[in-house]
This record gives sequence, C-alpha cells and structure tokens, in this order.
Amino acid sequence: MSSQRSSRKTDTAVAPAVARYKNVLRQVLDNRPSGTRQKLALALGKNRSFISQISSPLYPVPIPVQHLETLFGVCHFAPHERDEFLAAYAEAHHTRMRAAEARPATRNLVLTVPDLGSVERNHRLDELVAEMVRSLVRHIELM
Repeated sequence: MSSQRSSRKTDTAVAPAVARYKNVLRQVLDNRPSGTRQKLALALGKNRSFISQISSPLYPVPIPVQHLETLFGVCHFAPHERDEFLAAYAEAHHTRMRAAEARPATRNLVLTVPDLGSVERNHRLDELVAEMVRSLVRHIELM
C-alpha cells in the first residue's frame, strides 16, 4: 500500500511539469501556420491524434525523448520557447533526459515517398526504409 502511495505522490509531483511543457508546445503549435501539426505527425511517423495527445496537458502521454529534436525542427521553436520547454521537460523526466544525453547524437532526414494507397502498404514502406537506414548505419560503423 505504501508503494502505491509513493507512486501516486510521484505522479502528482510530475504532472505540473508535464502540463507546463505541453502548454509550451501547444502555444508554439497555435502560433505556427496551419498544417504544422500534420507536418509534425508525418515527421514523427505518427498520426494527428498522437500530436493532440502530446500537446494537451489533459493527456498524461509523455513526449518520447527521441522525438524532441524533430519537434524543435518542425515547429521552429524560438530559443526562449525551447529553453522553457526543456526546463519543464527535464523537471518532469530527468531520467529520460540523462538517457538521451548518453546516446549518440542523431539528425533527422525527411524523405518524400509515394503514397501506396493504403495505410498498411505505406506503413510497410516506412518500416522497410527505416530498416534499410539502420542496416546502412551498421555497415558504415563497421568500416
């Protein structure tokens, strides 16, 4: 029972910081041109409902740390917006931030591919391209 109480305390202690970074993201998205949410969804390989969940403080869904650089790039955060977002994110998810800092740097590459006419076929193409990139990176690292 006491472990449940401590878990609840942790959850409620983190919630304001999560709401704070989600509010920053929501404000950024609200001040960008229409279509930014869709561009972000495409860049992350997610659907628009995921963007709604990660940008609403009403949803407990955290923003995965591996999506942060894509988020900053697509949404064109101003330096002060990025600083405010990262401060709240680090407060809410300090262990995720440490894990992210320990990983090698990455960069995003956006490709334009044909629409194959179905969600399943498009998803399969996306997975094949992702696997090809992982394979190429492994090959280059062995050189």
